[in-house]
Amino acid sequence: MRADVQPNYYDCKVTCNCGNVFTVGSTKKEIHVEICSKCHSFYTGQQKAAKARGRIEMFNKKYGVANQQ
Repeated sequence: MRADVQPNYYDCKVTCNCGNVFTVGSTKKEIHVEICSKCHSFYTGQQKAAKARGRIEMFNKKYGVANQQ
């Protein structure tokens, strides 16, 4: 195997839009992402709450229930 063909391997700094910063191994030195495991709804548990809110809104829309505030 030739040594000049292989890309350089770095400790990559990954930055999320939410402000979370972590390190992984990559051929790039820096990566910017929109969603990480800290802010994604699947990992934070907010997904279940969003589903429940959607079902409540569908019920209210179907039966004509007005929002009481």
